[in-house]
Amino acid sequence: MKKKIPEALYEVEVYYKRPLLDTMPKISSPEEAKVILRDYTKEKFLDVKEYFWAIFLTNQNSVLAISEIGKGNDRSVIVNSREIYQLALNLNAPRIILAHNHPSGILVHSDRDIKITHQLANGAKLLDMEILDHLIITSEGCISYPDPIYP
Repeated sequence: MKKKIPEALYEVEVYYKRPLLDTMPKISSPEEAKVILRDYTKEKFLDVKEYFWAIFLTNQNSVLAISEIGKGNDRSVIVNSREIYQLALNLNAPRIILAHNHPSGILVHSDRDIKITHQLANGAKLLDMEILDHLIITSEGCISYPDPIYP
């Protein structure tokens, strides 16, 4: 019995045009990352649900893109590591800054935050990428990971 050949095969094409270098903001400190993230986030939602974002950077720390990776509930958000790495590969971004909010307003990295940061950093190393920081943002403030890496 012959196998039936599918009538239609699906093709996926990803298109990305990098912004002009002189229009891309640079991040060289946690404070600069916080400013860019605050401009991007919808502050009115920070106290309602937990969100997770990734900022994708060039080798010179110019911002290529910011992406919302997940939207959760009032206590947690699911982080899809594959999506982060896939976006970084598509953008050709060797550096990443992670960020999420705490609707509770507590500006402390939880044990779960630290665990996911280590997991994502280890995975990034395998792909010759680097996680520079993991910010926690609330409507009252923002904190950096205990040991951020900003070259």
